[in-house]
Amino acid sequence: MASSTSLGPMTKAWSSYVGNFKAADVPAPVRARALQMILDGSGALLAAANPKISTGRLIAGFVGDLGGKEEASIVGHGFKTSVVNAALANGTMGYTCDVEPHHPEGVLHPIAVMTPTALAISEMTGASGADFVAAVVLGCEIEYRLSMALGPVEQYNLGFHPSAVCGCFGATAAASFLLGLTEDQVTKAFGLAGCQASGLMAWESDETENSRPFQMGMAARNGVTSAMLAKRGFGGPINIFDSGHTVFGAFSRKSAPEHMTKDLGTAYDGIMELAIKPYSSVSFLHPALDLLLDIARKEKLAIEDVASITLRFPSSGTHCIDNNPLKSHCAQYILPVALSREGLNVLDLFNDRRTTDAEVARLSGQVVVVKDDDLDKGFPNSYETIIEVKSKSGKTFSGRSGIARGYPEAPMAEADVQAKFDKLAGSVAAPDRVADLAACIKGLWGANNMTAYADLMRAPARA
Repeated sequence: MASSTSLGPMTKAWSSYVGNFKAADVPAPVRARALQMILDGSGALLAAANPKISTGRLIAGFVGDLGGKEEASIVGHGFKTSVVNAALANGTMGYTCDVEPHHPEGVLHPIAVMTPTALAISEMTGASGADFVAAVVLGCEIEYRLSMALGPVEQYNLGFHPSAVCGCFGATAAASFLLGLTEDQVTKAFGLAGCQASGLMAWESDETENSRPFQMGMAARNGVTSAMLAKRGFGGPINIFDSGHTVFGAFSRKSAPEHMTKDLGTAYDGIMELAIKPYSSVSFLHPALDLLLDIARKEKLAIEDVASITLRFPSSGTHCIDNNPLKSHCAQYILPVALSREGLNVLDLFNDRRTTDAEVARLSGQVVVVKDDDLDKGFPNSYETIIEVKSKSGKTFSGRSGIARGYPEAPMAEADVQAKFDKLAGSVAAPDRVADLAACIKGLWGANNMTAYADLMRAPARA
């Protein structure tokens, strides 16, 4: 058993924080924000169970065929399986639609990981709604702090997906809290998370969009596994953040470790700075989407009126959006589709409208993404974007923004957040079920257990 004196300062601080964390520690404003994020993320998670979307159908079929003790629900598929496999399947579905809350600065999708992680463990242990919400808050905070300490751009430059790598540690924290791990066990759990943390940006070449969200499923599964093994007394590295082969040596070349502990326990930027997505696509494109649709409304431009679009974006992020094989990450696809229907639908990510809409196909060939080193100075704190829209009549319209609708600086109205949830959940569930689920989520902090939420989420989805 490792003595506390043998631990480095960062490992010791995090193990103590997680090992002594309590739901009562969560301030009321943070609790309210967390419930809003859980509502938004639950809509995205449930929508991913649509039988028309291969990712959810395939991952649910996979864990169903594996079998196992019926401990935790598979969202939208009507059955339970082992807690580890439930975390894998639901974590994968959590990011499938690419419309769940995200963290712009940390370049993260933490709700997609934490809600499935906390749900799986809560069902197994009978945890209260307050503990479930607190686990989501804790996991998001740990994931955010680690991403900022490693550096989101640093991780991208090395080919790693921050949401997957850091999400594993966030899931470990959330699961450790719900399992009641001691400080020493949390230390081992974080060490085991370090042994499993993974996730390459290689999924950018997968046109099916299956392996992209699988990364969040991996993070949830590995975090749950780390905490459960540590609970059983399984050994693990004891200084994963401080000495030896640390996460900093593996995932960064220019770290900022002060983010690990600064204001730990008093700041909750991991949840408070999350943004709600109005569009089902990579967040890098959201400022551009706001600008494009605003220009189209003001100038009364239809897709047939537009000759070309030029998008200037920070150099460090253009690789992710310039002719990406994934429709969700491809500026040449997303911008024309959004212009054609004044927004995006989830199924647009899985049905290529370039094959069915001649105008989308035409304009897709006239969208140019330009690397801009000047815009790079603020990345990833903001996704500063300049857009130029040229009409067929010869006029040029332009705009610039780094903050999209839904960011904390430009929040969506509560009614809009609710309408988004109703639309997403309503794509696979009857109105009564949607209303019951929304009410259930809003009352989670006072719930004795997670049974009602789990039952409503588990019920089979309809196409």
